[in-house]
Amino acid sequence: MDLERKHVQTKKKIIVLGGDGFCGWPTSLHLSNMGHDVVIIDNLSRRNIDNELEAESLTPIQPMGTRLKVWEEVAGKKIDFINLDIAEEYDDLLKTLHTEKPDVIVHFAEQRSAPYSMKSPKHKRYTVNNNINTTHNVLCAIAESGLDIHLVHLGTMGVYGYGTAGMKIPEGYLDIEVKTETGERIEQQILYPTNPGSIYHMTKTQDQLLFHYYNKNDGLRITDLHQGIVWGTNTEETKLDERLINRFDYDGDYGTVLNRFLMQAAVGYPITVHGTGGQTRAFIHIQDTVRCIELAIENPPQIEERVMIFNQMTETHRVNDLAKLVSELSGGEIAYVSNPRKEAPENDLHVKNDLFLSKGLNPTTLEAGLLQEVTEVAQKYAYRADFSKIPAKSTWTKEQQPGIPEGEE
Repeated sequence: MDLERKHVQTKKKIIVLGGDGFCGWPTSLHLSNMGHDVVIIDNLSRRNIDNELEAESLTPIQPMGTRLKVWEEVAGKKIDFINLDIAEEYDDLLKTLHTEKPDVIVHFAEQRSAPYSMKSPKHKRYTVNNNINTTHNVLCAIAESGLDIHLVHLGTMGVYGYGTAGMKIPEGYLDIEVKTETGERIEQQILYPTNPGSIYHMTKTQDQLLFHYYNKNDGLRITDLHQGIVWGTNTEETKLDERLINRFDYDGDYGTVLNRFLMQAAVGYPITVHGTGGQTRAFIHIQDTVRCIELAIENPPQIEERVMIFNQMTETHRVNDLAKLVSELSGGEIAYVSNPRKEAPENDLHVKNDLFLSKGLNPTTLEAGLLQEVTEVAQKYAYRADFSKIPAKSTWTKEQQPGIPEGEE
């Protein structure tokens, strides 16, 4: 990649919350490479969860100090790092905003796994406390700081649930008509009704309400990105040096479904599908994730505008179709197991993503070459795989037997 071709018309100071994570790290590098001044804030909680689960990334992740040093060596660009627990250290967060005076905050700093959020009452409470407190502290700090900061938040398609009511899911808002007692018909626009399928998804639906309150009450400029399931591992920037490599989660709690299928096939483990595999999900490649963040930053809402909501996905697929595709490419065996989630065995999913397309997104789709790229990463680091971590014990009801949840985000 030619680093010199990357440039921006207006350089911005950008704080990336959760910049050490699966989406946050490649986004931080991409924004830095574009010429922005990037600061990562992270309490390294995802690394601590690795220790808790005893399930490391399949790819070897370097310490944060090493990552940042290598990026400066390779790209000639510096990213600052602040170790801060945003959910607990509000005063330090506010002080940081006054010191750094960011133009943009990109918010990845939430526990992102649906299965992990359902592991136990302890994990449910942690997910609620961490995610909701983090989001509210960020909003409250922006309002208290008095700074004009554009908040870009990574949400999830899962806030919608997975039924489409015979229509394409709109980008955040639904046009309705209500009939008054006098018979008058009034047109309104409301948030599309939420239907969270896990405690994790429930926290993301609460985020929406917090965003709309602070937008209405304090005039905060907010973009909420409802992202599909991310697949792929590396981006242009993370491929520059092996020490910059991105996470590859394969375990039952954090591994996303397509990456898990490709990893399972690469190491000779059965490609595991729940029930009929009739669940339809929205997907996006990690390279498109960083590109969408870039487009959201370049197209901020005006101060007087409501919260801007994008559906950040590029295509939808049935889980069973993905399993068959991976099986055909790899020769791997498909194994059908019971579904630990409390959900319909099959669903259709039709989603609008017109806003990102109108802003210039050229979607990355499921191509054999990209699937092979993920497979090659899995094969290269197969020696690091712990087969005992591939199945998961996170279930949605006590009556269900342990299974292997298809990873959400």
